[in-house]
Amino acid sequence: MGNQDATDFFADTIRTYGYEVDATPFECLDHVCSGALLTNEEEAYEVYASPYTLGCDVLAELITVSTMEELESTNCEGKILLMRGAICSEQLMPKNFIFYNPEHHQKIIALLESRKPAGIITSTEKKPEQVGALYPFPLIVDGDFDIPSVYCRDTVGDILAAKGSLFRLMIDATRLPSRATNIIARLNAGATRKIIITAHIDAYEGSLGASDNASGVVVLLLCAEMLSDYCGEYCIEIAAFNGEDHYSAGGEMDYLKRHGTEIPKAMLAVNIDDVGYKNGRSAYSFYECPLSLEKNAKDIFQQFKGLVLGEQWFNGDHMVFVQNQIPSGAFTSECMADLMKTVTHTSLDTPDIIDCHKLVEVAESLNALVRSL
Repeated sequence: MGNQDATDFFADTIRTYGYEVDATPFECLDHVCSGALLTNEEEAYEVYASPYTLGCDVLAELITVSTMEELESTNCEGKILLMRGAICSEQLMPKNFIFYNPEHHQKIIALLESRKPAGIITSTEKKPEQVGALYPFPLIVDGDFDIPSVYCRDTVGDILAAKGSLFRLMIDATRLPSRATNIIARLNAGATRKIIITAHIDAYEGSLGASDNASGVVVLLLCAEMLSDYCGEYCIEIAAFNGEDHYSAGGEMDYLKRHGTEIPKAMLAVNIDDVGYKNGRSAYSFYECPLSLEKNAKDIFQQFKGLVLGEQWFNGDHMVFVQNQIPSGAFTSECMADLMKTVTHTSLDTPDIIDCHKLVEVAESLNALVRSL
Protein backbone atom coordinates (compact mmCIF):
# COMPACT_ATOMS: atom_id res chain seq x y z
CA MET A 1 0.00 0.00 0.00
CA GLY A 2 2.83 2.41 0.80
CA ASN A 3 4.34 1.90 -2.63
CA GLN A 4 1.00 2.59 -4.33
CA ASP A 5 0.48 5.69 -2.18
CA ALA A 6 3.91 6.96 -3.22
CA THR A 7 3.31 6.49 -6.95
CA ASP A 8 -0.18 8.05 -6.70
CA PHE A 9 1.24 11.07 -4.88
CA PHE A 10 4.03 11.46 -7.43
CA ALA A 11 1.63 11.25 -10.39
CA ASP A 12 -0.88 13.66 -8.87
CA THR A 13 1.83 16.18 -8.01
CA ILE A 14 3.62 16.16 -11.34
CA ARG A 15 0.38 16.54 -13.28
CA THR A 16 -0.07 19.95 -11.63
CA TYR A 17 3.14 21.06 -13.36
CA GLY A 18 1.65 20.39 -16.79
CA TYR A 19 3.26 17.03 -17.57
CA GLU A 20 1.60 14.21 -19.50
CA VAL A 21 1.65 11.19 -17.17
CA ASP A 22 1.85 7.49 -18.05
CA ALA A 23 1.02 5.37 -14.99
CA THR A 24 0.41 1.99 -16.63
CA PRO A 25 0.76 -0.83 -14.04
CA PHE A 26 2.90 -3.92 -14.50
CA GLU A 27 2.70 -7.37 -12.88
CA CYS A 28 5.01 -8.16 -9.97
CA LEU A 29 5.23 -10.31 -6.85
CA ASP A 30 4.43 -9.41 -3.26
CA HIS A 31 5.46 -11.45 -0.23
CA VAL A 32 3.76 -11.97 3.11
CA CYS A 33 5.90 -13.52 5.83
CA SER A 34 5.25 -14.06 9.54
CA GLY A 35 8.75 -15.34 10.28
CA ALA A 36 10.92 -18.43 10.43
CA LEU A 37 11.98 -20.89 13.14
CA LEU A 38 14.94 -23.27 13.21
CA THR A 39 15.24 -25.75 16.09
CA ASN A 40 17.47 -28.63 17.11
CA GLU A 41 15.95 -30.71 19.91
CA GLU A 42 14.86 -28.02 22.41
CA GLU A 43 17.19 -25.25 21.17
CA ALA A 44 16.15 -22.49 18.73
CA TYR A 45 18.47 -20.49 16.48
CA GLU A 46 18.01 -16.98 15.10
CA VAL A 47 17.23 -17.18 11.40
CA TYR A 48 15.34 -14.91 9.01
CA ALA A 49 13.11 -15.88 6.10
CA SER A 50 14.66 -14.98 2.75
CA PRO A 51 12.70 -12.35 0.81
CA TYR A 52 10.15 -14.02 -1.51
CA THR A 53 10.85 -17.52 -0.14
CA LEU A 54 8.20 -20.19 -0.16
CA GLY A 55 6.97 -21.51 3.19
CA CYS A 56 7.84 -24.93 4.62
CA ASP A 57 7.80 -27.23 7.66
CA VAL A 58 10.75 -29.62 7.35
CA LEU A 59 12.28 -32.10 9.78
CA ALA A 60 15.54 -33.38 8.30
CA GLU A 61 19.25 -33.98 8.67
CA LEU A 62 21.50 -30.93 8.33
CA ILE A 63 24.18 -31.07 5.61
CA THR A 64 26.89 -28.37 5.38
CA VAL A 65 28.77 -27.08 2.31
CA SER A 66 31.17 -24.15 1.99
CA THR A 67 32.32 -24.32 -1.65
CA MET A 68 30.78 -24.95 -5.02
CA GLU A 69 32.89 -28.12 -5.32
CA GLU A 70 31.40 -29.46 -2.08
CA LEU A 71 27.90 -28.65 -3.34
CA GLU A 72 28.61 -30.52 -6.57
CA SER A 73 29.62 -33.67 -4.68
CA THR A 74 26.99 -33.55 -1.92
CA ASN A 75 23.77 -35.55 -1.89
CA CYS A 76 21.38 -33.27 -0.03
CA GLU A 77 18.04 -34.26 -1.56
CA GLY A 78 15.35 -33.97 1.09
CA LYS A 79 17.87 -32.62 3.63
CA ILE A 80 18.34 -29.16 5.15
CA LEU A 81 21.38 -27.61 3.45
CA LEU A 82 23.57 -25.17 5.38
CA MET A 83 25.67 -22.94 3.10
CA ARG A 84 28.52 -21.04 4.75
CA GLY A 85 31.96 -19.65 4.02
CA ALA A 86 33.23 -19.01 0.48
CA ILE A 87 30.03 -20.06 -1.30
CA CYS A 88 28.19 -17.29 0.58
CA SER A 89 30.65 -14.49 -0.23
CA GLU A 90 28.31 -12.74 -2.70
CA GLN A 91 24.56 -12.22 -2.75
CA LEU A 92 23.32 -14.35 -5.64
CA MET A 93 21.66 -12.64 -8.55
CA PRO A 94 18.07 -13.78 -9.17
CA LYS A 95 18.01 -16.62 -11.67
CA ASN A 96 16.15 -14.59 -14.33
CA PHE A 97 17.96 -11.26 -13.78
CA ILE A 98 19.20 -10.01 -17.17
CA PHE A 99 21.31 -6.96 -16.33
CA TYR A 100 24.12 -8.64 -14.39
CA ASN A 101 24.21 -12.35 -13.68
CA PRO A 102 27.66 -13.94 -13.31
CA GLU A 103 28.10 -17.49 -14.54
CA HIS A 104 29.15 -18.79 -11.12
CA HIS A 105 25.93 -17.38 -9.60
CA GLN A 106 23.89 -19.19 -12.22
CA LYS A 107 25.85 -22.38 -11.57
CA ILE A 108 25.17 -22.27 -7.81
CA ILE A 109 21.44 -21.77 -8.42
CA ALA A 110 21.36 -24.60 -10.96
CA LEU A 111 23.20 -26.93 -8.58
CA LEU A 112 20.79 -26.13 -5.74
CA GLU A 113 17.81 -26.86 -7.96
CA SER A 114 19.32 -30.13 -9.17
CA ARG A 115 20.35 -31.28 -5.66
CA LYS A 116 16.81 -30.63 -4.32
CA PRO A 117 17.34 -29.90 -0.63
CA ALA A 118 14.10 -29.56 1.34
CA GLY A 119 15.28 -26.25 2.77
CA ILE A 120 18.34 -24.00 2.71
CA ILE A 121 20.10 -22.01 5.44
CA THR A 122 22.66 -19.43 4.28
CA SER A 123 25.20 -18.06 6.77
CA THR A 124 26.54 -14.63 5.77
CA GLU A 125 29.11 -12.08 6.93
CA LYS A 126 29.05 -8.27 6.72
CA LYS A 127 29.30 -7.11 3.08
CA PRO A 128 28.50 -3.35 3.02
CA GLU A 129 29.88 -2.89 -0.50
CA GLN A 130 27.24 -5.33 -1.76
CA VAL A 131 24.18 -5.08 0.46
CA GLY A 132 24.60 -1.99 2.58
CA ALA A 133 24.44 -2.22 6.34
CA LEU A 134 22.43 -5.46 6.39
CA TYR A 135 23.93 -8.09 8.69
CA PRO A 136 23.23 -10.83 8.12
CA PHE A 137 22.18 -10.43 4.51
CA PRO A 138 20.00 -12.83 2.53
CA LEU A 139 22.08 -14.78 0.03
CA ILE A 140 18.95 -15.63 -2.00
CA VAL A 141 16.43 -12.92 -2.94
CA ASP A 142 14.44 -14.49 -5.74
CA GLY A 143 10.72 -15.04 -6.29
CA ASP A 144 11.54 -17.46 -9.12
CA PHE A 145 13.58 -19.79 -6.90
CA ASP A 146 11.33 -22.41 -5.32
CA ILE A 147 13.42 -24.01 -2.56
CA PRO A 148 12.47 -22.53 0.85
CA SER A 149 15.36 -20.63 2.42
CA VAL A 150 16.41 -18.67 5.49
CA TYR A 151 19.58 -16.79 6.37
CA CYS A 152 21.57 -16.21 9.55
CA ARG A 153 24.75 -14.59 10.85
CA ASP A 154 28.05 -16.33 10.18
CA THR A 155 28.45 -16.86 13.94
CA VAL A 156 25.16 -18.78 14.02
CA GLY A 157 26.27 -20.77 10.98
CA ASP A 158 29.43 -21.82 12.84
CA ILE A 159 27.31 -23.18 15.69
CA LEU A 160 24.95 -25.03 13.34
CA ALA A 161 27.84 -26.64 11.44
CA ALA A 162 29.25 -27.99 14.70
CA LYS A 163 25.87 -29.36 15.81
CA GLY A 164 24.94 -31.50 12.84
CA SER A 165 22.09 -33.93 13.58
CA LEU A 166 18.37 -33.43 13.00
CA PHE A 167 16.83 -29.97 12.61
CA ARG A 168 13.34 -28.59 12.07
CA LEU A 169 12.91 -25.60 9.74
CA MET A 170 9.58 -23.78 9.62
CA ILE A 171 8.85 -20.77 7.40
CA ASP A 172 5.46 -19.06 7.39
CA ALA A 173 5.44 -17.24 4.05
CA THR A 174 3.26 -16.77 0.97
CA ARG A 175 3.86 -15.25 -2.45
CA LEU A 176 1.09 -13.03 -3.79
CA PRO A 177 0.61 -11.78 -7.36
CA SER A 178 0.55 -8.00 -7.31
CA ARG A 179 0.92 -4.88 -9.46
CA ALA A 180 3.17 -1.84 -9.34
CA THR A 181 3.61 1.29 -11.44
CA ASN A 182 6.35 3.38 -12.99
CA ILE A 183 5.43 7.03 -13.33
CA ILE A 184 6.66 8.38 -16.67
CA ALA A 185 5.93 12.11 -17.04
CA ARG A 186 6.72 14.16 -20.16
CA LEU A 187 6.83 17.74 -21.37
CA ASN A 188 6.93 18.33 -25.13
CA ALA A 189 6.28 14.65 -25.68
CA GLY A 190 6.30 14.94 -29.48
CA ALA A 191 9.93 16.07 -29.73
CA THR A 192 12.33 13.86 -31.69
CA ARG A 193 15.01 13.86 -28.93
CA LYS A 194 14.64 13.78 -25.18
CA ILE A 195 16.39 14.32 -21.86
CA ILE A 196 15.57 11.75 -19.17
CA ILE A 197 15.86 12.31 -15.41
CA THR A 198 15.21 9.26 -13.23
CA ALA A 199 15.08 8.07 -9.62
CA HIS A 200 13.64 4.89 -8.13
CA ILE A 201 10.51 5.37 -6.03
CA ASP A 202 10.57 2.07 -4.10
CA ALA A 203 12.40 1.32 -0.84
CA TYR A 204 13.98 -1.84 0.52
CA GLU A 205 11.64 -3.96 2.62
CA GLY A 206 11.88 -2.95 6.27
CA SER A 207 13.57 0.39 5.60
CA LEU A 208 11.95 3.84 5.61
CA GLY A 209 14.15 4.64 2.62
CA ALA A 210 14.81 8.34 3.31
CA SER A 211 18.10 8.37 1.40
CA ASP A 212 17.31 5.27 -0.66
CA ASN A 213 15.43 6.74 -2.31
CA ALA A 214 12.86 9.28 -1.07
CA SER A 215 15.49 12.01 -1.39
CA GLY A 216 15.98 11.17 -5.06
CA VAL A 217 12.23 11.29 -5.66
CA VAL A 218 12.09 14.73 -4.03
CA VAL A 219 14.78 15.92 -6.46
CA LEU A 220 12.72 14.53 -9.36
CA LEU A 221 9.68 16.53 -8.27
CA LEU A 222 11.78 19.67 -7.75
CA CYS A 223 13.28 19.28 -11.24
CA ALA A 224 9.83 18.76 -12.71
CA GLU A 225 8.58 21.97 -11.11
CA MET A 226 11.66 24.00 -12.11
CA LEU A 227 11.42 22.78 -15.71
CA SER A 228 7.64 23.18 -16.00
CA ASP A 229 8.09 26.31 -18.16
CA TYR A 230 10.74 24.68 -20.38
CA CYS A 231 10.27 25.62 -24.05
CA GLY A 232 13.39 24.06 -25.58
CA GLU A 233 13.68 21.57 -28.42
CA TYR A 234 13.78 18.40 -26.30
CA CYS A 235 11.17 16.29 -24.60
CA ILE A 236 11.72 16.35 -20.84
CA GLU A 237 11.02 12.90 -19.42
CA ILE A 238 10.81 12.53 -15.64
CA ALA A 239 10.81 8.81 -14.77
CA ALA A 240 10.08 7.45 -11.29
CA PHE A 241 11.15 3.83 -11.67
CA ASN A 242 9.55 1.22 -9.40
CA GLY A 243 11.28 -1.93 -8.22
CA GLU A 244 15.00 -1.07 -8.17
CA ASP A 245 15.15 -2.74 -4.75
CA HIS A 246 12.88 -5.62 -5.86
CA TYR A 247 14.49 -8.87 -7.00
CA SER A 248 12.92 -8.71 -10.48
CA ALA A 249 13.80 -5.06 -11.27
CA GLY A 250 10.22 -4.91 -12.53
CA GLY A 251 10.20 -1.20 -13.28
CA GLU A 252 13.32 -1.38 -15.43
CA MET A 253 11.98 -4.43 -17.24
CA ASP A 254 8.61 -2.77 -17.89
CA TYR A 255 10.33 0.40 -19.15
CA LEU A 256 12.45 -1.63 -21.57
CA LYS A 257 9.41 -3.59 -22.74
CA ARG A 258 7.19 -0.56 -23.31
CA HIS A 259 9.67 2.21 -24.11
CA GLY A 260 12.86 0.42 -25.13
CA THR A 261 12.57 1.43 -28.77
CA GLU A 262 12.55 5.09 -27.67
CA ILE A 263 15.81 4.87 -25.71
CA PRO A 264 17.95 5.87 -28.73
CA LYS A 265 16.04 9.18 -28.78
CA ALA A 266 17.69 10.17 -25.49
CA MET A 267 20.58 12.60 -25.79
CA LEU A 268 21.15 12.46 -22.02
CA ALA A 269 19.87 10.39 -19.07
CA VAL A 270 20.56 11.32 -15.44
CA ASN A 271 19.81 9.11 -12.43
CA ILE A 272 19.47 10.29 -8.82
CA ASP A 273 19.96 7.88 -5.91
CA ASP A 274 21.08 8.31 -2.27
CA VAL A 275 21.39 12.10 -2.45
CA GLY A 276 21.12 14.62 0.38
CA TYR A 277 23.09 12.75 3.04
CA LYS A 278 24.00 15.22 5.79
CA ASN A 279 27.68 14.21 5.62
CA GLY A 280 29.77 15.26 2.62
CA ARG A 281 28.70 16.82 -0.64
CA SER A 282 26.61 15.61 -3.57
CA ALA A 283 28.68 13.66 -6.11
CA TYR A 284 28.11 13.46 -9.87
CA SER A 285 29.62 11.05 -12.38
CA PHE A 286 29.50 10.53 -16.15
CA TYR A 287 29.09 7.51 -18.45
CA GLU A 288 29.33 7.25 -22.26
CA CYS A 289 29.33 11.07 -22.52
CA PRO A 290 30.99 12.98 -25.38
CA LEU A 291 33.76 15.23 -24.09
CA SER A 292 31.84 18.36 -25.09
CA LEU A 293 28.77 17.31 -23.08
CA GLU A 294 30.84 16.28 -20.07
CA LYS A 295 32.77 19.57 -20.12
CA ASN A 296 29.55 21.58 -20.34
CA ALA A 297 28.07 19.69 -17.38
CA LYS A 298 31.23 20.09 -15.31
CA ASP A 299 31.34 23.83 -16.01
CA ILE A 300 27.76 24.16 -14.75
CA PHE A 301 28.09 21.87 -11.75
CA GLN A 302 31.26 23.64 -10.58
CA GLN A 303 29.14 26.73 -9.97
CA PHE A 304 27.42 24.86 -7.12
CA LYS A 305 29.60 24.67 -4.01
CA GLY A 306 27.92 21.56 -2.68
CA LEU A 307 28.67 19.43 -5.75
CA VAL A 308 31.82 17.41 -6.45
CA LEU A 309 32.97 15.04 -9.19
CA GLY A 310 32.73 11.53 -7.77
CA GLU A 311 33.58 7.99 -8.77
CA GLN A 312 31.44 6.02 -11.19
CA TRP A 313 29.03 3.47 -9.70
CA PHE A 314 27.18 0.80 -11.61
CA ASN A 315 24.27 -0.52 -9.55
CA GLY A 316 21.56 2.04 -10.30
CA ASP A 317 18.84 2.75 -12.85
CA HIS A 318 21.24 4.76 -15.03
CA MET A 319 22.67 1.44 -16.21
CA VAL A 320 19.54 0.85 -18.31
CA PHE A 321 20.77 3.73 -20.45
CA VAL A 322 24.53 3.23 -20.10
CA GLN A 323 24.18 -0.33 -21.44
CA ASN A 324 22.42 1.17 -24.47
CA GLN A 325 25.31 3.61 -25.04
CA ILE A 326 23.23 6.65 -24.06
CA PRO A 327 25.23 9.58 -22.61
CA SER A 328 24.42 9.36 -18.91
CA GLY A 329 25.08 10.94 -15.55
CA ALA A 330 24.34 9.98 -11.97
CA PHE A 331 24.01 11.86 -8.69
CA THR A 332 24.61 10.31 -5.29
CA SER A 333 26.27 11.25 -2.00
CA GLU A 334 30.00 11.80 -1.75
CA CYS A 335 29.87 9.63 1.37
CA MET A 336 27.89 6.82 -0.28
CA ALA A 337 30.39 4.25 1.03
CA ASP A 338 29.70 5.41 4.59
CA LEU A 339 25.95 5.28 3.94
CA MET A 340 26.26 1.73 2.62
CA LYS A 341 28.19 0.56 5.68
CA THR A 342 25.91 2.08 8.30
CA VAL A 343 22.45 2.93 6.98
CA THR A 344 21.43 1.58 3.56
CA HIS A 345 18.62 -1.00 3.56
CA THR A 346 18.07 -0.73 7.33
CA SER A 347 15.63 0.97 9.69
CA LEU A 348 18.25 3.69 10.28
CA ASP A 349 17.51 5.26 6.88
CA THR A 350 15.31 7.98 8.36
CA PRO A 351 14.61 11.62 7.32
CA ASP A 352 16.90 13.07 10.00
CA ILE A 353 19.99 12.02 7.98
CA ILE A 354 18.91 14.17 5.00
CA ASP A 355 19.85 17.83 4.41
CA CYS A 356 17.02 19.19 2.28
CA HIS A 357 19.12 22.13 1.08
CA LYS A 358 21.31 19.62 -0.76
CA LEU A 359 18.26 18.27 -2.60
CA VAL A 360 17.37 21.74 -3.81
CA GLU A 361 20.95 22.29 -4.98
CA VAL A 362 21.01 19.07 -7.03
CA ALA A 363 17.69 20.01 -8.63
CA GLU A 364 18.93 23.52 -9.42
CA SER A 365 22.09 22.15 -11.03
CA LEU A 366 20.06 19.80 -13.26
CA ASN A 367 17.69 22.61 -14.18
CA ALA A 368 20.69 24.70 -15.25
CA LEU A 369 22.19 21.81 -17.24
CA VAL A 370 18.97 21.03 -19.12
CA ARG A 371 18.46 24.67 -20.07
CA SER A 372 22.04 24.88 -21.35
CA LEU A 373 21.62 22.07 -23.87
